[in-house]
Amino acid sequence: MQVDLDAAPDLSTLPRFQRARFHSRLLVQLAVTTAIAALALFAVTLRSAWMESSPVWLPLLRNNAAALLLLSLGLQSALRTARWRSAATVTRSPPPNWTQRLRSRWPESKANAWYLRPLTWLERIVAALLQMARSDIFSALWLGAIAVAAAWLVYSAWNLNLVVPVMGTIGYIVAGIALLLSFVLLVLERHFAGYAAAEWPESQLLAQLTRIVIATLLLSSLCLFFSKSPSPWIAKLAVVIGVLPAMVALEIALRAALSLFVRNSDRVEPTLLADSVIASLWRWPPRPLRTLQDELRNRFGIDLRQSWAFAFMRRALLPVLAVIAAIGWLASGIREIPVEGRGIYERFGRPVAVVGPGLHVGLPWLLAKLRPVENGVVHSLATTFGGDEDTQPDVSTVEGPAPESANRLWDASHIAENSQVIASASGDRQSFQVVNMDVRFVYRIGLDDAAALAATYNSADIPALIRSTASRVLVQDFASRTLDGVLGEKRLALAEAIRKAVQADLNTARSGVEILATLIEAVHPPAGAANAYHSVQAAQIKAQETISRERGRAAQQVNDAQLNASMLQDKSVASAREARANAEVVELRFAAERNAYSKAGKAFLTEQYLSQLGAGLSNAQIVILDHRLRAGQVPTIDLRPFAAAADAARAGQ
Repeated sequence: MQVDLDAAPDLSTLPRFQRARFHSRLLVQLAVTTAIAALALFAVTLRSAWMESSPVWLPLLRNNAAALLLLSLGLQSALRTARWRSAATVTRSPPPNWTQRLRSRWPESKANAWYLRPLTWLERIVAALLQMARSDIFSALWLGAIAVAAAWLVYSAWNLNLVVPVMGTIGYIVAGIALLLSFVLLVLERHFAGYAAAEWPESQLLAQLTRIVIATLLLSSLCLFFSKSPSPWIAKLAVVIGVLPAMVALEIALRAALSLFVRNSDRVEPTLLADSVIASLWRWPPRPLRTLQDELRNRFGIDLRQSWAFAFMRRALLPVLAVIAAIGWLASGIREIPVEGRGIYERFGRPVAVVGPGLHVGLPWLLAKLRPVENGVVHSLATTFGGDEDTQPDVSTVEGPAPESANRLWDASHIAENSQVIASASGDRQSFQVVNMDVRFVYRIGLDDAAALAATYNSADIPALIRSTASRVLVQDFASRTLDGVLGEKRLALAEAIRKAVQADLNTARSGVEILATLIEAVHPPAGAANAYHSVQAAQIKAQETISRERGRAAQQVNDAQLNASMLQDKSVASAREARANAEVVELRFAAERNAYSKAGKAFLTEQYLSQLGAGLSNAQIVILDHRLRAGQVPTIDLRPFAAAADAARAGQ
């Protein structure tokens, strides 16, 4: 029951107030120790080199660090309550602060000097910070931050894909240290559990948080002791260990967040904020119903022990659970088969029928069983182990580099290829060669009931059976072939022959497997043959290039000759056409002139003469003289007066 100081209780009669100072000192020591241990474990996980050598150390150490940090959180929450009780029992006046002591050393005239004012301001700031640190809001935020940090430690190391390597001696040493620390915490837990509720009410809650740390340490040591060989369940257990402290941390963080909305008085005794319903379930014998009753009675004042309905539910719990278990067992006889599957119904261990997709009702579990069988699912299988295409997904892009599966060079190694010894000739002697081949089989389980029964009961591992059968068939088939025959034969015919041989052996073994197709992805000859084939391919490519170049040159010459012949032919046709046109024009002109002469006679001839004369004298500079012209007629130039002067000049000479 919480104590209210305003009610003036006699605190000297309460045992928890009498031992409050002892509890405070004990809680300070334990809180600091657990916090240092948690920080040390977290600091160890920051060494990346150690974590990369053995990745399982990261979840183990961080889960234990989260559990220790959770215990330190509970101790700090209990420390706040213990300090309140210790302060409530002290009635003396508080001692003077450091500024008052400093002022007392100065004379009274200088006690209020201006250079002492910053000290007063600093004292007020420190007092305000201390007052805020003692407040309920700061305490809730602090504890909530620690709880969130503990949950983050678990989340940061969450990885269910880890594989525990062989730890060796270091694993046993760490497991021994964990057991020793769990024993020490067990002593502390017994110490907390030994307190009565009246002497220390928070001791039972601290014992519950201590059990969480002990359980985490014991499970961690169990993982380390059984790490003699890589095991997936050990790795998953090492990661799942952190679920318990993470759940408790999240619950405490939620309680801290909700406490911010609750108004608390400084005169009322505070309760433990780091309380957890999940941690309270860790007791023996487990009593979840009683825990629920106590929580309802303490939190809401509801007492279910007086309710007849709750008592009836408690008495009828086992019969109801038995009936539910019986109904669930009977319901296990209802089974569903997906569309792409089918099943073999076994009754008392004997196969009865092959059923198709849908719901089927039969005998319940342990009396009958339905074995799932594939129904038409097609698989691709390589002849070598590790060569399946679904082991590594293809993440290549259009602009990025080509995937490794597209590398078909003869000088590259391929994981999906197997080696075959075939006959070859080395000079005059018989020899052998090694050929690497990538052969894949596309198969499925037969669609009839007999094939389903044979595939289920006659072979435990169908891919291994196909690989072994294919390897034997390939050895027998290629032992009778030569290198030239393998490289020269068509792949489709070779693949079909291999498919028929493998299918015949599988039918003889009554495997129930149907080989749909055989794909020969690549045939890589040995190094010597590869070089020879490279030379042959280079010569063939060069010959084809020369032939193509000469064919192009011949085609160009033929086209040029055709162009020249066409141009000459067109020019001759044009010249003949032009000459013919000119002849036709002359013929038309001659006919026209003859017709004009027959009609006009000499007049036509005179006109033609004058036209020809005008055409000939069109560009000549001439002077026409006519005696019939008279002076004064314009425009006329008379040169006759100049003729006498010209004659006289010649005579004088």
